[in-house]
Amino acid sequence: MDIKNLSEARTNLLSGITVALALVPEAIAFALVAHVHPLVGLYAAFMVSLITSLFGGRPGMISGATGALAVVMVALVVTHGVEYLFATVVLMGVLQILFGLAKFGKFIRMVPHPVMLGFVNGLAIVIFLAQMGHFKVTAPDGTTNWMQGTPLYTMLGLIALTMMIIYFLPKLTTAIPSTLAAIATVSALVIFAGIDTKTVGDLASIKGGLPSFHLPDVPLSFDTLKIIFPYGLILAGIGLIESLLTLNLIDDMTQTRGKPNRTCVGQGVANVVTGFFGGMGGCAMIGQSMINVTNGAVKNLSGIAASLFLLSFILFASHWIEMIPLAALIGLMFVVSEKTFEWGSFRLFGKVPHADLLVVITVAAVTVMTDLAIAVIVGVIISALVFAWQHAKNIEVHVTTEEHGWKVYDLHGSLFFASTQNFIALFSPQDDPVEVVIDFKNARVKDHSALEAIDLLAARYTQRGKKLHLRHLSPDCLELLNKAKGMIEVNVLEDPLYHPADNRLG
Repeated sequence: MDIKNLSEARTNLLSGITVALALVPEAIAFALVAHVHPLVGLYAAFMVSLITSLFGGRPGMISGATGALAVVMVALVVTHGVEYLFATVVLMGVLQILFGLAKFGKFIRMVPHPVMLGFVNGLAIVIFLAQMGHFKVTAPDGTTNWMQGTPLYTMLGLIALTMMIIYFLPKLTTAIPSTLAAIATVSALVIFAGIDTKTVGDLASIKGGLPSFHLPDVPLSFDTLKIIFPYGLILAGIGLIESLLTLNLIDDMTQTRGKPNRTCVGQGVANVVTGFFGGMGGCAMIGQSMINVTNGAVKNLSGIAASLFLLSFILFASHWIEMIPLAALIGLMFVVSEKTFEWGSFRLFGKVPHADLLVVITVAAVTVMTDLAIAVIVGVIISALVFAWQHAKNIEVHVTTEEHGWKVYDLHGSLFFASTQNFIALFSPQDDPVEVVIDFKNARVKDHSALEAIDLLAARYTQRGKKLHLRHLSPDCLELLNKAKGMIEVNVLEDPLYHPADNRLG
């Protein structure tokens, strides 16, 4: 192995340790959100990260238990119990495998750039807001309040120290990832100086054994399928959307190309295995993936290392990991949030179409208020509607001259309120010959505004003593037009039949 490969392997291994440390509080927190034991989240992080790194299609991407999935799982767990969750995770994985085998993953490439930008900014805000829960404490009476006084100032100081090390250490040396150095330094300071602050152990114990094979204890019946299938479908969709969009983001950052279909299959296999080994399932984690990529770790080794380090924490080092101050991990996630947010998007105001800005802002806002899947679907729908609108506004004309000298305008497109100005601009009554034909064979008149535009055009030709011939209009247009009524040439065999949107037809 040459020096370059050794350096690359070292970078990926060290990044794997950092990612594993960042996975611990996230996995615990999301397990608690889903109302399951913390080890259910930790086992999921270990297994999903390992299997997707071995068989997935995007080196450098980190997967594990996520909040987007946990908020859906909680209703199932509360209503039917954790065993139904395990069965649902297996079904979720099967659906993801089928999606990948059907080669549907490639369609993620069609997600518009404004949707991606909104997705990134929305998740950056979500990552930041998710840390706010660590600034709360539970009083003896069970109420939750914001930290105050010395505990708050201590945590803020440690967070600031963590962020300073992450930002400034690379200016001195790159021998060790600044993120790992920051966690180690702040942890050592807290442990050896005896600083009283919240630690990982305050969330929950991470001590446990190896995950064991376990068939979900649910009835094998159609009734069970009716319960778990809706949840499995939603979880599969959310997981794939988050994973494939993260894949796109890493592709852009690294100027490399992942394999979406293989990623779908890898995620599916990981969730099937996780469901049979007592894990809550998972998908790509943008925060941990950003830590990995910004550390320069873009190989599968980093994800494999992260999962194995995480397992070793559970088996052998739980006591030491539980001593890590939450402030160090919060500071790390604050940096991830800052680096994930596309600050350049603020420069887009006034430089890109308003519709694109609307998509960016909407996707970001919906991501924060609801979840990623809904946000992306909303963004794609808005983008599709905008595209359809812009496309519909385009109305074209092919100009020819008939044998007897009549000028013929052959229209193509839809004539409605958004395209009437473009329609009027196509004609030059002052320059046209005495006899002019407008052929609507390849066009459609959609609404009252379109009829008004045709009447206006007819009036302009009439004012100049010229005759307009309107061909291939629907019989309804003959009924609804005013000034242009006498200019319509009726052809019973060729005239199309459609209904413009007009109150007089109501």
